[in-house]
Amino acid sequence: MKTQPTKPRQAGPTSNPSPVKRAEPKSEPASFVGQRFQISDLCALLETYLEPRDVADVYRAYLFGAEAHDGQQRVSGEPYIYHPIEVARILAGMHLDAKSITAAILHDVIEDTPTAKERIAEEFGEDVAALVDGVSKITRIEFQSQEEAQADNFRKMLLAMASDIRVILIKLADRLHNMHTIDALSPERRRAIARETLEIYAPIANRLGVRQWAMELGDMAFAALYPLRYRIIDDAVRKRHGNRKAIVEKIRQAVISQLEYEGLQAEVIGREKTLYSIYAKMEQKHVSFEHVYDIYAFRVIVDKVDTCYRALGVIHNLYKPIPGRFKDYIAIPKANGYQSLHTLVFGPFGVSIEVQIRTHEMNRVAEAGVASHWLYKSGDRGADPMQQRALLWLKDLLEIQQKAGNPREFLEHLKVDLFPDEVYVFTPNGEIKKLPREATVIDFAYDVHTDVGNRCVGAKVNHQLVPLRTTLRNGDHVEIITADWSRPNPAWLTYVVTSKARAHIRNFLKNQKIEESAKLGGRMLEKALEDNDADLSQITEENRAALLKSLKLKTWGDVLSEIGLGNRLAAVVARQLVPAKPAAESEEENRFFGLFKRRPARDKGPALAIRGTEGVVVTYARCCRPIPGDPILGFLSAGRGIVVHTEDCPNVAKYRKHPEQWIDVQWERDVKTVFPVNIRVEVKNQRGVLAAIAAAIAEHDANIDTVSFDDRDGKYTTMDFTLEVRGRGHLAQIMRRVRALESVVKINRKKG
Repeated sequence: MKTQPTKPRQAGPTSNPSPVKRAEPKSEPASFVGQRFQISDLCALLETYLEPRDVADVYRAYLFGAEAHDGQQRVSGEPYIYHPIEVARILAGMHLDAKSITAAILHDVIEDTPTAKERIAEEFGEDVAALVDGVSKITRIEFQSQEEAQADNFRKMLLAMASDIRVILIKLADRLHNMHTIDALSPERRRAIARETLEIYAPIANRLGVRQWAMELGDMAFAALYPLRYRIIDDAVRKRHGNRKAIVEKIRQAVISQLEYEGLQAEVIGREKTLYSIYAKMEQKHVSFEHVYDIYAFRVIVDKVDTCYRALGVIHNLYKPIPGRFKDYIAIPKANGYQSLHTLVFGPFGVSIEVQIRTHEMNRVAEAGVASHWLYKSGDRGADPMQQRALLWLKDLLEIQQKAGNPREFLEHLKVDLFPDEVYVFTPNGEIKKLPREATVIDFAYDVHTDVGNRCVGAKVNHQLVPLRTTLRNGDHVEIITADWSRPNPAWLTYVVTSKARAHIRNFLKNQKIEESAKLGGRMLEKALEDNDADLSQITEENRAALLKSLKLKTWGDVLSEIGLGNRLAAVVARQLVPAKPAAESEEENRFFGLFKRRPARDKGPALAIRGTEGVVVTYARCCRPIPGDPILGFLSAGRGIVVHTEDCPNVAKYRKHPEQWIDVQWERDVKTVFPVNIRVEVKNQRGVLAAIAAAIAEHDANIDTVSFDDRDGKYTTMDFTLEVRGRGHLAQIMRRVRALESVVKINRKKG
């Protein structure tokens, strides 16, 4: 938030002055005098918990930063150095250590001045330099889009966070002060920063447990992004209850009196929910403001866990609890370490109130999250469970970041991961797994291990076989069934919700696409060269290099992949590789250009054997759902590789006029994957008929992907199933078994 600065001097102070000597920036506009937090105020605050030598180091960093930023101003017109001081003040409020405060003072020096990281390391040590570098944005690279730049900023920040969690605390404090001063920006810039804050920074603060910052960021970003909605909700809250402070105080006193009567000592804090939390609930529940009842929240803080549950009983005796609105985050903490008892009760004055009951230690963690370690010295930071959880989360994000194919995909994963409305399920060994709400069996499988996800073929939930797309609920016991031959299916991407599962599925399919397309392209090129009386061994490195240059590709594998995907015709590439020949006889020309015309395999050796790759290099047409054993035709399609249809598919007719796109294909003898196929079953309306059919299908080791019903006349029902089978033989076994059921009238394979 600054205008173009004049070029600052790089030199910085090297002495270690006493913190008593506290100078302020020169040439300060009169309008800002006395209105900003000064370095003297910061040092006074730091002296309440840091050693004098640490305060002196912070002051020395201030002098260094003031000189580096000399001549720079923020958009508001104030000297730029005030921003780092305010960021340091926010962190000092969390009692962060001296290195964090020093890095906060210098956090924009690398980004906005010619000062190098090495200079900071020389003056203040490697730790401070690493923190500053982790917070700095990437500004020296030209990106194709703002979204790509944003994604790379987060990639760099995540890498730095993984080695030192203080990086994100400094970044959050930086964003917090920027939001306090956002009014100085243009409306477009204000909205962009507010949106980024709502989508990324506020959720990160919440994910790391820094609740106070998360609420501030959310409210300020909401006001900047949706000012009209903010004002409307604010007015509605004011009108609903008039003197809100009086209501909160009366309820608070009633709770205190009841707890004291039962002999429980507790601190009770009452507050209204933030406007953004009210708006978020309206959006999430799809309700109007009139149906948001719990706008008051009370926090009961006691001495130990046992007292939490006793206090819960007192609250429920005082006010009637609302059924189904009690949550025990003490027994099962949230992913960020948050612990508390939550209950919603009918309060006085016709209002519903949320009560949170926790211990003092839980409250400290709830307010400060990963920063809670520095609020009170609590031993080795590496042993802090909160930081261990945070680092585990960061490790998962870094793994996702490495699997992401592009910046937009990574940002999508990051945003999904930052909004985990959690569901708790159990492994067969009784271990608790936390997943986002609406998570499916496949999400669970990838959460257990990547290999389990890649090889899953079925699952049991509460000891019952279920489809892979089954949505999990709280308390479910989940067991994954795997097979060595199984591979991820592109259809999984339509119903997985976790970023980890989505990233691993996409990565597998992407790698498979490259590998399989190169293999397929190599075989296609060999056939094309054979028809031109040549083979790959005769192609020189010079010819290959010339071809790569003309096609503007980097490697020979890229050429083969392009052929395999159908983006380039093998016949054309073969002609480019083989030196020019004299004019060919008509018969020879026809033979060459007829390469892709469909003809019996015996004319020119065996047809291409295509392994099932489920929608990657080879695309199986949805209209006819070909499966191993079906007579098939292949058609070249740019970007989709070979599209395979059954020979009797009605949609094949449109390709008859384009024989140059035909290609001989046949099923490999040992296909080790499953294929979707549609069947239609007409049944009598009897109780348990669906269960009987599902059991018959399961007997033959087949998975039901989808099922739909059409009740014809009350006596008969038509059921359409999409099954996953290994081939025609497998399908025939299933259909014979289903046909034998007494309630089944008719069964047939459905096409078209």
